[in-house]
Amino acid sequence: MPDITTLTLTDLRAKLAAKDISATQATQACLDRIQATEPKVDALLCVQAEAVLEQAKALDQAGPDKDKPLWGVPIVVKDAICTKGVPTTCGSKILENFVPFYDATCVERLKNAGAILLGKANMDEFAMGSSTENSAFKPTRNPWALDKVPGGSSGGSGATVAAGQCFSSLGTDTGGSIRLPAAFCGVTGIKPTYGRISRYGVVAYGSSLDQVGPMARTPTDCAAMLAVMSGHDPKDSTSAPRPVPDFEAETAARRDLKGLRLGMPGEYWGEGLTPEVRDRCQAAMDTAKSLGAEIVPVKLPHTQYAIATYYIVAMAEASSNLARFDGVRYGYRSPEARDLKELYELSRSKGFGEEVQRRIVLGTYVLSAGYYDAYYRKAAQVRRLIRQDFLNAFEKCDVIVGPTSPFTAFGLGEKTGDPLQMYLADIFTISLNLSGLPGLSVPVGLGKDTGLPVGLQMFGKAWDEATILGAAHALSGALPGLGEPKGL
Repeated sequence: MPDITTLTLTDLRAKLAAKDISATQATQACLDRIQATEPKVDALLCVQAEAVLEQAKALDQAGPDKDKPLWGVPIVVKDAICTKGVPTTCGSKILENFVPFYDATCVERLKNAGAILLGKANMDEFAMGSSTENSAFKPTRNPWALDKVPGGSSGGSGATVAAGQCFSSLGTDTGGSIRLPAAFCGVTGIKPTYGRISRYGVVAYGSSLDQVGPMARTPTDCAAMLAVMSGHDPKDSTSAPRPVPDFEAETAARRDLKGLRLGMPGEYWGEGLTPEVRDRCQAAMDTAKSLGAEIVPVKLPHTQYAIATYYIVAMAEASSNLARFDGVRYGYRSPEARDLKELYELSRSKGFGEEVQRRIVLGTYVLSAGYYDAYYRKAAQVRRLIRQDFLNAFEKCDVIVGPTSPFTAFGLGEKTGDPLQMYLADIFTISLNLSGLPGLSVPVGLGKDTGLPVGLQMFGKAWDEATILGAAHALSGALPGLGEPKGL
């Protein structure tokens, strides 16, 4: 039998159902892998070893349950998502001792489906960052090269899957925070349509942008996770009462790309791409064509305004959402404060990291009297133009395709001194969040210069996750695999 931790989620589930592997064996294999790799990768903030072994034994005693589609599957959850009885720090000192008394809806649904929650993944503080270097506790390293970043802000979620510590993980995507680490770590990650998965229990960063999504080794694995978490939740007013397709069956059924029109926006394939990313992505498009896809040019003319628009909208919403962390109601409280004013100042200045404080200040500025119309209102208007670009493009194609990132994973510390350069890492992912549409990143090979994973991004129409998952499944099946991460 191969090493259990090298199996896909789909393969593991089949072996669990057939009793070829027990839930205890699968869980113990992941814990052993965590023990062996975590000192190198630092992907996790918390591991519930004893508790999950007890849970796995209880599952084995009850036997496989066909009504629980993730029965016995070990997973990891980003630390921005509330987990009952398990610390949820959001990568910040201000929430260092916060232990929720309830599960987020997405976690509750995974548990009801039989999944085993191994622990919580490291992240950029309050999901603000593109490298997972902004965590208050430690940076996470890329399993493919330990001197490189895993991407952010869900870098821990990407690295833990790539390192074989679990079979799937949850991330949150506000401006590309699932797709970028998926590309850098060589795994598949999907941001669903806004409203597809409940945000109840997810610590808010940018409320009109945040979405929860899975990361896993294959598109089919992601489809299995997405199917469990999707659906209306009355606890979240932004959760949509839409029917949930059979994502897994539709994904697995797609064997080629015949009848599919793939749109290539010139704005994503022009200047700024490194040669190795361009080569790998172009080779993937050639493969897509050989699978029967029709390649059509499309235009997204307002792409150049996406970065500026995103950072006005996201920071404005962040400054509002993070106002609740003041040292009074909950969170870190400074013991040095002599009066109420100092309590607010010292608790927030010592509890929040530098990047979070920078975004709160910028967000407060763009919402302030006299500047609202000049910045926030204008950004909201441009946001609508960016969404209209996508709607116009989808009149000519079924899926829009482009690189997930202009480059492969960069070095630890390489961009931390220049916030603007860090923000530009999300240049190809941000537009999708502003539009509320679904998108995924799928690995398409290793760069010939760096030997690091390259991700290809697929954008879909609203509520059409099945099409991009199926296309990614067919394409990745025709491409050579990446092999094992070389940094471990």
